[in-house]
Amino acid sequence: MSDQQPSSKSVPTRVRDVVAALRRSVARRPVPWIAGGLVGVLLLGSGASVAVAAATMPDRRSAGTPSSASAAPSGTPRASATPSPTPTVDARAVPDAPAGPSALRTCTIDAAASAAGLGSFEGFVMNAATGETLFSRNGDTAAQTGSVMKTLTSATALAVLGGDHRIPTTVTREGDGTVALVGHGDATLSAGNGTVYPGAPTLAQLAQQVKSALGDAPVTTIVADDSYWSDADAWDPTWPESERTIGYQPRVTALMVDGDRANPAAATSPRSTDPVGRAGAAFRTALANAGVVGAGSAQVVERATTSTDQIASVSSQPVSTLIGQMIPNSDNTLAEMLARVSSKESGAGGSAASLTGVYQKALAGYGLDPAGITIKDGSGESASNAVSPSFVAHLMVAVAAGQKGLGVLSESLPVAGVSGTLASRFTGANAVARGKVHAKTGWIDSANTLGGYIDAADGTRLTFAFYAIGSSRAAALPALDAVTAATYRCGGSLTSS
Repeated sequence: MSDQQPSSKSVPTRVRDVVAALRRSVARRPVPWIAGGLVGVLLLGSGASVAVAAATMPDRRSAGTPSSASAAPSGTPRASATPSPTPTVDARAVPDAPAGPSALRTCTIDAAASAAGLGSFEGFVMNAATGETLFSRNGDTAAQTGSVMKTLTSATALAVLGGDHRIPTTVTREGDGTVALVGHGDATLSAGNGTVYPGAPTLAQLAQQVKSALGDAPVTTIVADDSYWSDADAWDPTWPESERTIGYQPRVTALMVDGDRANPAAATSPRSTDPVGRAGAAFRTALANAGVVGAGSAQVVERATTSTDQIASVSSQPVSTLIGQMIPNSDNTLAEMLARVSSKESGAGGSAASLTGVYQKALAGYGLDPAGITIKDGSGESASNAVSPSFVAHLMVAVAAGQKGLGVLSESLPVAGVSGTLASRFTGANAVARGKVHAKTGWIDSANTLGGYIDAADGTRLTFAFYAIGSSRAAALPALDAVTAATYRCGGSLTSS
């Protein structure tokens, strides 16, 4: 019977008992009941049993025993949510609790999130420490990411390859005057006439090793071998051809030199339609310069080598270094190479079609649920990629914490107003967030995006992703900066309306 609620007929009698108890308590301890009595009166109106509980425990602090109504909402995927502490039985021994998932949140970014420059807006913000969702506007809807995809590519490469992995380029001897230059996906291999990749291996290093192995034996044929993965899908049909001709993206082949740039020292430089043949020709020049007999007039052919007799080898910088070169400047070439090498080394073959499965398996290792993502490329160039802002924000919890080797990605993210592709961003009223936003930018014709983490004004670390879909770049960039700066100001008090 003690667990039942009182019936309506018993309330008057119980109320008289409660009032008598209150009077006795006030007579004994008048000071605490100056405020407490007001609370007791209010509680009487909502049920005598509540008032009795208050009267028998005048020293209990409500902050020490959170109610079930304050629990974090369910249904949102969480990367590394911190569990709520178990309520202490003797709440009087518990100090005032800090703001957490149950804290009142009243700050909104609705005005900034409604700006016309954001087009069809998707956004998601979460508290990195608690895992609590603070804001979501279509946040669970998978959509095109732009170059924010490179954060997923980096995380996948670190999971599959590891930060210390180096990508080789080798030379084999077939006999009868034939040597083969064999690519394994290192786009940084350089002809030595300038490079955007400091520390890259060179064709001259390979050529010197070949000279040492061959001595005075002549070379009549040079094989250019890019068969490490098939080049049938070297160009995605959703990529604009202007990405190649302007110089943002090469054909994705396992053998190329200097990222197939016409000017190897320029990050943005026109690319060719035959990176494999161009690499073979550059190697011929390097062999001739190294004094290899007959190399200057050798024939270059494109095919798979028939020999495993390796006579020369060089390797790329470690994957961690490549990520540090890729992320700040949003290098599409390195992104595509890391994606394909990750696929090949994981046993998936290296095709573009394999990437969704490869990424899903790798990203699940960070405690994420990647079931809804679609990966068409490693760079984010394709508008057919589909990843939700929520997924990016959850990945960023692990990135910001440097979990499982992701510290290299965290350290490489552009910083608002300071470095990389955010160096010139966050001006005017948005400058308040300079130095506090660490995020990857994204830009394709149909979307501008931003995803990373924020050290907010109140000290709360937030992770986020914002997509401005369908608006012009000129309109989208200041709008993205404004909604991000507004998020910085709100910090842990941010709420969705």
